[in-house]
Amino acid sequence: MNAHGNTNMNANLFARLFDAPGDPDKRAIETADGGSISYGELVARAGRVANVLIARGVKIGDRVAAQTEKSVEALVLYLATVRAGAVYLPLNTAYTLHELDYFITDAEPSLVVCDPATRDGIAAIAAKVNAAVETLDAGGQGSLTDAAAQASSDFATVPREGSDLAAILYTSGTTGRSKGAMLSHDNLASNSLTLVDYWRFSPDDVLIHALPIYHTHGLFVASNVTLFARASMIFLPKLDPERIIDLMPRATVLMGVPTFYTRLLQSPRLTKDATSHMRLFISGSAPLLAETHREWSARTGHAVLERYGMTETNMNTSNPYDGERVPGAVGFPLPGVSVRVTDPDAGRELPRGEIGMIEVKGPNVFKGYWRMPEKTAAEFRPDGFFITGDLGKIDERGYVHILGRGKDLVITGGFNVYPKEIESEIDAMPGVVESAVIGLPHADFGEGVTAVVVRSSQSSLDEAEVLKSLDGQIAKFKMPKKVIIVDELPRNTMGKVQKNVLRSTYKDIYK
Repeated sequence: MNAHGNTNMNANLFARLFDAPGDPDKRAIETADGGSISYGELVARAGRVANVLIARGVKIGDRVAAQTEKSVEALVLYLATVRAGAVYLPLNTAYTLHELDYFITDAEPSLVVCDPATRDGIAAIAAKVNAAVETLDAGGQGSLTDAAAQASSDFATVPREGSDLAAILYTSGTTGRSKGAMLSHDNLASNSLTLVDYWRFSPDDVLIHALPIYHTHGLFVASNVTLFARASMIFLPKLDPERIIDLMPRATVLMGVPTFYTRLLQSPRLTKDATSHMRLFISGSAPLLAETHREWSARTGHAVLERYGMTETNMNTSNPYDGERVPGAVGFPLPGVSVRVTDPDAGRELPRGEIGMIEVKGPNVFKGYWRMPEKTAAEFRPDGFFITGDLGKIDERGYVHILGRGKDLVITGGFNVYPKEIESEIDAMPGVVESAVIGLPHADFGEGVTAVVVRSSQSSLDEAEVLKSLDGQIAKFKMPKKVIIVDELPRNTMGKVQKNVLRSTYKDIYK
C-alpha cells in the first residue's frame, strides 16, 4: 500500500514515499541558511544521484556505505540508494578508520561515500572489497555532487518486494563485534506510516530536524515520517538550542534526544510564549529523566512525548498523543506491534507489573543480522518475538517501562555503547589489571560512560593516560566521561564482576 492506501505494485520505499499524488512545488526541506527544496526537486535530485550510483557499478541489493556529515545531499544519497534498489548503510561520523575497517569489510559495499578529508584512509579500506569511493563534505559538495550535476534526473524507481532489504544499520554487540541489523522496505514504510497516524502528522507540520542522519532516529523516524506526511522540515546541522527557540514560532514539531531538552531548559528564553506555536515535542533514543519531563511541562505547558525504539525495530511504543504522557514510561505498543515481558531464562510471559525481558513482534521488526544466521536465530523466539535485551515491565494501565539493559548496554546521548568494546581497549593498556565500564545517570546524556580501572601495584596509570590511549581508537561518544582508579572490582561468589554494585556506588558522580 502506498501512503494514501492505494495498491502499489512497487513496494520500494522510495515509490511509497513519492508516488502518491501531491504538489511537487510543496516545500520538503528548508536548509539552515534559508534555502528551500521542494518535493519535486527532492525527487529530481534523487534521480540524478541514483543515475550516478548505477554508473559507478551499484547493482540491485548492493550496499552503499556513507560516512558523511549531515546535509541535504546526504539525505538525497539515502533516498537515491533506496530508489536504485540498493541497500543504504549509514555510518556514524565519529567512527575511526580502525572501526570503519570492520564495517566495510563485513558489509562489502560496492560504493563508499565519505568526507574528502578522510578519502585516502577510507579508500585503502574500500580497496579490500573492491568498492568505489566518492566524496561529500559537510556543505554537500564533493565528487558525488559534481557527478550528479552532470547526470539526468530521469530515473525509473527500481521495483522491490516489501521483504527486500532497504538498509543495514550496525549495532554493537556485547562481545565487541558489531552486528548489521537488516531492515526491509516494509519494516521502514510500515513504521513510518503508523507514526504519521499516531503522532497526527499532516502536510501543515514543520519539523525542526536537528538530529544526525546516520542513526534510526534522525533518518528513519524524523525524515521518513515527515516525507510520508508531505510535511516540511527545517534541516539543522546539529543541536543549537537558541536557534531552535528562534524557529519555534514557525515550526510545529521537535524530535530530540534527552540532551535536547536539558540544553533547551538552560535557556531563559524557553517559555510558554516561545513554544506556543509548537504542537508536539518528542524524545527518544535514551531515557528521559522524570525530573526533566516535569520541568519541561512546568516551563512550557507541553508534556514531552517519550517513545521507545531500537535499531533492530524502529519504534515499538509511544506515549499517547491524547491522554496522559507518563514521566519515566514509554507508553503503549504502537498499532500492529505486540510487546510482552518474559522471564529472561524460561521465556514465559510474566504478569503485569513484573520485571523481565522486553520482547516485540510486528511488521517493524528487522529481518535479522547481516551474515549472522546463528545470532539471528538466538534472538528470536519460535513464535516470532524478538528478544530486545531490554529489561522492563508493563504496568497495570498498560504503560511500558524500560528499566535497563540485560547486557549492560550504556545509552549515552542517544547512542548505544557496549562496555565490552571499551573494556577490551583499556585492558590491553600497560599497567591495567582489569576494567569495568558502566553507565551512570547523567542529566545531559541520559547515561555517562564511566570506566572503573584496576591498575597493577607497580603502575602509576591515571585518568589522563587512559583517556589519551583511547583517543583515536574508539568513537568520541564512546569515550568515558570519567575514569575511576580502584584497588579491586566487586565480585559475586562465582567470580563475576558486580556492575550493579559499581553503579550503586558511583550513581551520584555526575550530579
